[in-house]
Amino acid sequence: MAITVHCDIVSAEESIFSGLVELVVAAGKMGDLGIAPGHAPLLTELKPGPVRVIKQNGEEEVFFVTGGFMEVQPNLINVLADTALRGEELDLQAAEEARNQAQTELESRGDDFEYSVAATKLAEATAMLRTISELRKKVGGGR
Repeated sequence: MAITVHCDIVSAEESIFSGLVELVVAAGKMGDLGIAPGHAPLLTELKPGPVRVIKQNGEEEVFFVTGGFMEVQPNLINVLADTALRGEELDLQAAEEARNQAQTELESRGDDFEYSVAATKLAEATAMLRTISELRKKVGGGR
């Protein structure tokens, strides 16, 4: 049996995952992080993107977060997300529409244009599409 650590993934709305894991991979502000049991304690900001969890039985589960923080303690990994969704809840068409809308907002720059809001929407939609792509590769055997 592999060495594990307890992991909780929570959003502002709900707890989305709680269990023993062998590995957590998340998109940190400075790059992707892989956290295994025995990792040094840390606190890092998360970018919008996938959070991959390898559970105690070796099964992989993918979540999408729109940002937040990851806290690593000796016996616990906490992913505190602004919004979190299970990979199977992601909608490709909705993500593509959100990306297209954000790109249109960035290009049009109307009177009430807020660059940071439009850029954030674009980053989140692009990260969601990346997560969906990773899920399809995993399910489709790398296609």
